[in-house]
Amino acid sequence: MKLHPLHDRVIIKRLESETKTAGGIVIPDTAKEKPMKGEVIAVGKGRTLDSGQIVAPTVKVGDKVLIGKYSGSEFKIDDVEYVAVKEDEIIAIVGGK
Repeated sequence: MKLHPLHDRVIIKRLESETKTAGGIVIPDTAKEKPMKGEVIAVGKGRTLDSGQIVAPTVKVGDKVLIGKYSGSEFKIDDVEYVAVKEDEIIAIVGGK
């Protein structure tokens, strides 16, 4: 499957959240929150400025990132959930330089 996001869009696959708390309590599926951490699957060409210049994206495929809980548009392909966000909705790159 190939995804080619347009402009400054980024496709992220959410990473699974922990099923146990630090104290060892198991969290049931119904009480789990959407994970805020994900892996970048595809990146668009970049944001176009009013002058026509294209600003290259900061993130790249394979980066682990943090996004807001309610950011972007969710969709599912082949039973895998993804979220499409604008690059400016990404909070941070995890483990980056």
